[in-house]
Amino acid sequence: MTASSPLPEPTPLPGGVVHAPSGPPLLTAEHITVRFGGVTAVKDISLAVRPGEILGLIGPNGAGKTTLFNALTGFVRASEGRVTFAGRDVTHVQPQARARMGMARTFQVERPFEDLSVLENVLVAAFLRYRGRDAEDRAYAVLERVGLADRAAQPASQLNLARRRRLELAKALALEPRMLFLDESIAGLNPPAQQEMVALIRTLAQSGLGIVMVEHIMHVIMSLSDHVICMAFGELLAEGDPHAVAAHPDVIRAYLGDDND
Repeated sequence: MTASSPLPEPTPLPGGVVHAPSGPPLLTAEHITVRFGGVTAVKDISLAVRPGEILGLIGPNGAGKTTLFNALTGFVRASEGRVTFAGRDVTHVQPQARARMGMARTFQVERPFEDLSVLENVLVAAFLRYRGRDAEDRAYAVLERVGLADRAAQPASQLNLARRRRLELAKALALEPRMLFLDESIAGLNPPAQQEMVALIRTLAQSGLGIVMVEHIMHVIMSLSDHVICMAFGELLAEGDPHAVAAHPDVIRAYLGDDND
């Protein structure tokens, strides 16, 4: 392929209902820079996410997406810049404290408590806010929401990949977040499971959750996102509407190469 070849255009996926994010930003990041020794992994990235908005982070391997994602969620300390959530500066707040404030994330590699049931896995997260029967009721409600209620008593070790992804999402939702960070929640799923997860994520955004997602399946993230940020070598390459980003010549060059290379 050459730089003249277009990236996949955003295309409608099943389960979508157009929503219009509104209101002031729930999450802002200003001039985030992350250094590891002498290496700058993320350089001067700013973004904002409103309630009900889906922000997609894209870029070639090694672009800095995961490092930025981890800086937003507190798993990596920003060397420069500021992260604000619901009007509060959380730049130096630990991940567990951010979770209590309403910032929840999933992980690229699912690590459920294999010896516990599906319900018990979600209970672990629900206990952050509830106790006793209230926690159990919350956990069941979340399992209903992600389509795992019928698996509540099943050991987590017996779940297939698609259901493990839903369990990972359920654990995040049990924290009752206002902002949800999804780390490759769709990658590796077969097409029907992809469509089900897409519909679920859209429903979560329509309920008012702000969502930041990293995903390598381009047609999925470009269709889901309201706003896209493309990174390369730790820096901002392009941002804006998915259609505009997909057609940006620098983005095409980053993914597909240059005729002159």
